[in-house]
Amino acid sequence: MEKGQNLTINGSGNYSGGQYDKISIRGDATIVSDVECSVFNIYGTSEALENVKTKSVKVFGEAEVKGNLESEEMLIMGTMTVGGRAALKKMKILGTLDVGESLTGDEANIKGTISAGGDVEYETFDSSGGFEIKGLLNADKINISLRFGQSFAGEIGGGLITVKKKSNTLLPFGKDTGMLTAKVIEGDIVYLENTKADIVRGKTVKIGAGCQIGTVEYSAELTQDKNSTIKTKTKL
Repeated sequence: MEKGQNLTINGSGNYSGGQYDKISIRGDATIVSDVECSVFNIYGTSEALENVKTKSVKVFGEAEVKGNLESEEMLIMGTMTVGGRAALKKMKILGTLDVGESLTGDEANIKGTISAGGDVEYETFDSSGGFEIKGLLNADKINISLRFGQSFAGEIGGGLITVKKKSNTLLPFGKDTGMLTAKVIEGDIVYLENTKADIVRGKTVKIGAGCQIGTVEYSAELTQDKNSTIKTKTKL
């Protein structure tokens, strides 16, 4: 990436895109064309009308990219909205990320919430927050801790899939327990708690407490907790 000048915005206004080294927004800024930079930090409010490509982006305020977003590292403490596709190689979400189309990368760490209008594909996907994925959630290793609220994915696919309920220490008596809903969950090794699914497929499948499953198809082993329901069990 060609090194350009820095852009620091403390007030409000419209700014042209282009190539920069570091962009820092502490005010209210609109970037009207494609932008490429090394560092993109938002402490205030930012709107990019086209595409953004950067090595590192940190959002402490509110940011919107109406086109596509590409970044090697992403940290969200505030709110980020992407209208198109997001390719975020390594992301940590403590706030909120909303992506209109697909979301892809290597490492995903979700402690806040994400939503995606398309598929989500990562090498590792670790969530202790919440998510709503309209397409397929696909990763080699998926680890989901359900602390609160409802999480949803159209389909979930991976090698090792682990879904466990986690008591929320901020809520008295842990009344608000998280729940995962998916149409299809398919992996090599699958362990589920507090999950509703039409179909679960795997080599080794363990259905823990709080699950409501339509059909389980397994090739090696199936175990079921007494506090879960499975309508149909099929060994392949």
